[in-house]
Amino acid sequence: MSTIVLKGIQKNYGAVQVIKGIDLSIDDREFCVFVGPSGCGKSTLLRMIAGLEEITAGDLMIDGQRINDVPPSERGLAMVFQSYALYPHMSVADNMGFSLRLAGVPKEERRAKVAEAARILHLDNLLDRKPKELSGGQRQRVAIGRAIVRKPKVFLFDEPLSNLDASLRVQMRIELARLHDELAATMIYVTHDQIEAMTMADKIVVLQSGIVEQAGTPLELYHHPRNQFVAGFIGSPKMNFLPAKVTAVTDTATTIALPSGASLDIPVRAGGQKVGYAVTLGVRPEHMRLAGEGELLGEVMVVERLGGETFLYTQLNDGTMLIVQADGEIPTGVHERISIKLDPAACHLFDGEGLAIERMERHPLANLRRLPTRKAS
Repeated sequence: MSTIVLKGIQKNYGAVQVIKGIDLSIDDREFCVFVGPSGCGKSTLLRMIAGLEEITAGDLMIDGQRINDVPPSERGLAMVFQSYALYPHMSVADNMGFSLRLAGVPKEERRAKVAEAARILHLDNLLDRKPKELSGGQRQRVAIGRAIVRKPKVFLFDEPLSNLDASLRVQMRIELARLHDELAATMIYVTHDQIEAMTMADKIVVLQSGIVEQAGTPLELYHHPRNQFVAGFIGSPKMNFLPAKVTAVTDTATTIALPSGASLDIPVRAGGQKVGYAVTLGVRPEHMRLAGEGELLGEVMVVERLGGETFLYTQLNDGTMLIVQADGEIPTGVHERISIKLDPAACHLFDGEGLAIERMERHPLANLRRLPTRKAS
């Protein structure tokens, strides 16, 4: 059992408040990802959990025990940093077992724990090598192995894949997801890469300027963002935004007018919207298609062909830029004029303050959560 609860957590550096009262619960065996732009406070929050930063106010609970004043070494946590921080003169086996040696663990027990961690991480045949003889992905696995041997309550990862190239990042994402399943452990992972967050997390916590904008499953945040910031941050390519005005409100839909003159009935609850109010229409690239008669007209400025899909970066007649996802074989080229059809059922509306206007129906997969298949030992 390894649960973490944050109650009103704050962090000040002098007069500057960087963490502004965060309340959050992380369940046992959950893979929780902190994501957000640079400077949002995600690494600071992780370091506060680890005990590397003092908590200015609020309570940090692990398994029901308040640990604000407990030293990092006694919290039962293990942290993996962005830099591998391996000892260059030591073998892989010695690097992985070093913390156990410092703790006075007997040699045979150390050897057994290192061997088990090496098996899990597929490092069995590399135990005698030095770090300089390893690839970047192998070094990162050694750093993770150094954490595994301690059998911590919670694993903390601070942007561990940032130093790897694109192909290795994909490989290590798969490795970490497999590791989470194998260990059935609670993990907290910090990244600025929303693709990492979407592909690995049970729960995503989106941070901005020291506050939690939204926390939920990846698909919940994707299909039901709480505000325009979350909608624009989660998803790649990001959601398109278009200014609009409310022209009619009913019990089942809100009718809006776009700058192009087109009218759309969006199935969202009325809330406080009234005729004449300015709103923002949000639509993801995959919810737009090319059609003979669409709501939007524009000129293709850039074409990105990725094989299975193509992205058309299009400038509308009013100068607005948006991204349209199309079939990979589409022949459309640069400077072609296209007509774009929107799917009202998949569109989002945001009010004048950037808050999402509630949709009539929730997406059936929004609360889907990946659970480890193994039970915690």
